[in-house]
Amino acid sequence: MNKRTREYLRGRFGDYYRRSGIDGPPAANEREWGHIPFTLGAGTTMVRHQSWIDIAGGGSLSDFLAREQPRHVYFSAGRYRDPGAGRMSEKGWRAADLVFDLDADHLPSVDPDATSYADMLAACKDALCDLLDFLEDDFGFAAHDTEIVFSGGRGYHVHIRTDGVLDLGRDQRDEIVEYVRGPDIEFEDVVRTESVEGIGLKNPTQKRTLPTDGGWSARVHRQLMTLVDEVRDLSEDEALDRLRQFPGVGEGKASAIRRAALDNHDELAAGNIDVHPAVVSLAKQLFERVLETDAAPIDEPVTTDINRLIRLPRSIHGGTGLVVTPIDRDDLADFDPLVDAVPEQFRGHEVAIEVTDPGSGEFGGEAFTIQEGESHVEEALGVFLMARGRAEKVAE
Repeated sequence: MNKRTREYLRGRFGDYYRRSGIDGPPAANEREWGHIPFTLGAGTTMVRHQSWIDIAGGGSLSDFLAREQPRHVYFSAGRYRDPGAGRMSEKGWRAADLVFDLDADHLPSVDPDATSYADMLAACKDALCDLLDFLEDDFGFAAHDTEIVFSGGRGYHVHIRTDGVLDLGRDQRDEIVEYVRGPDIEFEDVVRTESVEGIGLKNPTQKRTLPTDGGWSARVHRQLMTLVDEVRDLSEDEALDRLRQFPGVGEGKASAIRRAALDNHDELAAGNIDVHPAVVSLAKQLFERVLETDAAPIDEPVTTDINRLIRLPRSIHGGTGLVVTPIDRDDLADFDPLVDAVPEQFRGHEVAIEVTDPGSGEFGGEAFTIQEGESHVEEALGVFLMARGRAEKVAE
């Protein structure tokens, strides 16, 4: 990024901040603040260990942002007695928000070198929905307990500030991460085993069930019942063919599973998988699939770090020119970051740029193709390309 581009973006970011009226998060005066200015060269320098008084003083956060025109803005998840202290040990930690970060670069379905930016963001929103399912269904957080934020870059943040989470330590937060990511969960962890005594039995037998009231077990059970109901609706030959698609399921196991689906539907619906050993084997395979499809690949250090700095909602992400956008839960399905996170101040007029990295993409709800050399594009797209290092500002 050359000097002209840097000064142009800095000035336009300042114009945005002068018109935006951004407020701080709850307990803003107990948090550490940091920002990255537009600096010379390729490197960046974080200015941190600032308190609310340091940045807002007798004015407002918007005044600070309009004056400094930063490239990136952050506040701490942690709350402190003295947030402006220069050493973490001197700040006096009091509490911390529970924060989750999803980044497209960490998704198994995304290849950063091959996947388009728009497709990355779409995949990340799918992962966000998986995460919200965990938070709402498994942990019992209500929609109003979660603040959902598009990061302005490649993913999403979720902030939770209910009383029950603020005092959680690193180890407790790590347990939450492990549960949501699912890597250390075994099949036996989601199965409930109980003894069943019967008339004429010398020793009690064991019955294994998948609890249906939530958690990983309920996810596996839903997959099992979806398959059971599918099999019940198929002809015998179709059902056997469908079941033989699973590894290790031959004619005998397929017939046993089909018979259980037809004769033991109520027991299966209640979670009893011990109706036949073949059903148990099938449930294990479905468990492995659910781990792959339902686990939310959150960034572990963000959640476990009780001092983490996180992007300020409604600030601009200096690597894209997009707004770090809060999203109402009801609006999430229709949210398109490449449309809804574009600053209004950058719409409706053109800017001249020198394209250094040509190519195609999507932005503002439309496809675009840019050729190398000078081009006139809508300013919002121009800012996006300049912020991403694909273009420089042309002198006007």
